Amino acid sequence: MSPSLRFRQVHLDFHTSEAIPGIAADFDPERFADTLQKAHVNSVTCFARCHHGWMYYDSPRFPELVHPGLVNKNLLRQQVDACHARDIRVPIYITVQWDHRSAMTHPEYLTLGADGKVIGFTPGPFEAGFYRYLCVNSPYRDFLMAHTWEVFENSAVDGIFFDIVQPVECVCNYCRAQMVARGLDPTRPADRHDFAIHSINAFKRDMTAFVRSLNPDCSIFYNAGHIGPRHRAIMDAYTHFELESLPSGGWGYLHFPISMRYARTLGLECLGMTGKFHTSWGDFHSFKNPAALQYEVFSMLALGAKCSIGDQLHPAGSISQPTYNLIGEVYAEVEKKEPWFEGATPQVDMGVFTPEESQGVGIGGLPPALMGAVRMLTEGAHQFNILDSQSDFDRYGLLILPDEIPVNEGFAAHLKEYLARGGKLLASFRSGLEPIPDPKENSGTNPLGKFALNEFGVRMVGEAPFSPDFLMAKSPIGKDLPETEHVIYLKGMQVETLAGSAVLADTLVPYFNRTYQHFCSHRHTPSTGKIGYPGIVYNRKNVVYFAHPIFTQYNDCAPRWVKTLLLNTIDLLLPSPLLRHNGPSTLVTSTTEQTAHTRQVIHLLHYIPERRGQAFEVIEDVIPLYNLELSVRLDQPVQRVRLVPQGQRLEYKSSDGRLVFTVPQVNGHQMIEILHA
Repeated sequence: MSPSLRFRQVHLDFHTSEAIPGIAADFDPERFADTLQKAHVNSVTCFARCHHGWMYYDSPRFPELVHPGLVNKNLLRQQVDACHARDIRVPIYITVQWDHRSAMTHPEYLTLGADGKVIGFTPGPFEAGFYRYLCVNSPYRDFLMAHTWEVFENSAVDGIFFDIVQPVECVCNYCRAQMVARGLDPTRPADRHDFAIHSINAFKRDMTAFVRSLNPDCSIFYNAGHIGPRHRAIMDAYTHFELESLPSGGWGYLHFPISMRYARTLGLECLGMTGKFHTSWGDFHSFKNPAALQYEVFSMLALGAKCSIGDQLHPAGSISQPTYNLIGEVYAEVEKKEPWFEGATPQVDMGVFTPEESQGVGIGGLPPALMGAVRMLTEGAHQFNILDSQSDFDRYGLLILPDEIPVNEGFAAHLKEYLARGGKLLASFRSGLEPIPDPKENSGTNPLGKFALNEFGVRMVGEAPFSPDFLMAKSPIGKDLPETEHVIYLKGMQVETLAGSAVLADTLVPYFNRTYQHFCSHRHTPSTGKIGYPGIVYNRKNVVYFAHPIFTQYNDCAPRWVKTLLLNTIDLLLPSPLLRHNGPSTLVTSTTEQTAHTRQVIHLLHYIPERRGQAFEVIEDVIPLYNLELSVRLDQPVQRVRLVPQGQRLEYKSSDGRLVFTVPQVNGHQMIEILHA
């Protein structure tokens, strides 16, 4: 783990076309570093080589790769030296798989898909962009090593940020030869996928070992735009994680909390990364709304990450004062609040398993069930981590398997042990089934698989015969809902209860499914009022199973009754959660603990993303909340409750094992310190 990461970083892009003259002609190292320092920035990532393929230092070994318009040949070294004089850390950026000049001059470096075409977002030679992937199994790898060595020779290096380091299913000559040598078949998609993961992980380990031979202490990070379960196997190549997640740049406002709630369980320090841009990287002369930047940065802190804000330096090298006025206003607040973040660890009482482990993910491709789960739990003020089957989940009072979590024999055994020790489990839809076989290799096996967990108290019959169908919830999970049918639009599973199980909600069936032969009105057929099969089953007082994909359903169209059923079920299984409040569902909460200071810190954030344009959500207004009542589970005696950093003390009382107090106002982000006796 790197001990030198800072709370207030800027990731300073410098992807600069060769068609632009006078590169860094206006760069003033003193003004550059002074502007950063006055904006409360204490770490800045600067560029050695960009996606265009150009270098920003005087390279003796690769003079042809120095940007042809670079006026100041010592740009990188001057950036580092000026920042170090002000105790500003300077990790150095090196592009890996995107390099336009190399792609143009060395076509043998390009990755090839199974269709024989170049792999990339803009693979064609007449498309704007540098998004053709280069193969790290080609001789390009030797160049990367030599270039990295030269960066260390050029200037002091606090850390290396290797960008665009992703598994790519390449079948170029180099990859095919290595696959065959490993006994893999390049014609099989599964073998290509496995080799892509193997080869990118091997590259990371080789590069980390090489960097360590040059510097035993610098930080090392490989960026792929997302941190998830596939990083567990390669953590040894990293010193920390940087979670690139620009909400307006394609990631959305759900990506960071999902990625961070998983990444923070892996044991490495984390930086969140957003941008100052209105849209995404390279959006020159644009400015994020101040309220949005506040929310994005304070969310990083509340979830246990340090902060990084993306910017791009103008080709002339002049730093934008208005940009650093914007960043500085937010980072000034971060600096005041840092004492309550140093050494803080998240407090959680439940874990949510991610479908990403079995389904994979990309930018904009988060599993719908996971997004629905995070939305509902966040709106319900619950504190949780995101897990995979390799996680240590014994610490959690409740585990949730949303919709499609495959459970093989080993995972099932671990879950059974957890339940035997008194743990609680909530599962839905296909979760708990063994991995579904490939239909091409099925050979008569039940395509639904075998139900792996008898602990659910149900036997799987198959897919539900009707859709949509309707839930009729009974007490207690029907609380706050009218005693009538509630439609569930997505098809569920048909199950039968086993001995010892109780039905909490029946599924009522329609007259018929909607087809051209028989249909009713504009959408679906109404209920007959007849019970068809169990909808929600409660087994042995520690497991609840929903037969419908409720998490995907909420992500799809957010029926309030689905969230109500889920939150009521959680109250049944976990009657005293870490935190409750009487505020709106737009209030985002988190709890952290600083054991060195014997204190707990509650974070309240009230910013509302809105879809004002068609492209993405924005945040413009901060809407204060007043006289918010909080209830916190009381695990040890309390000495003091106060607002921080303001220092205002709050009156409190203890009731039924919980600490109760009122927060007079939440204006954006408010922290409450609970000092234990």
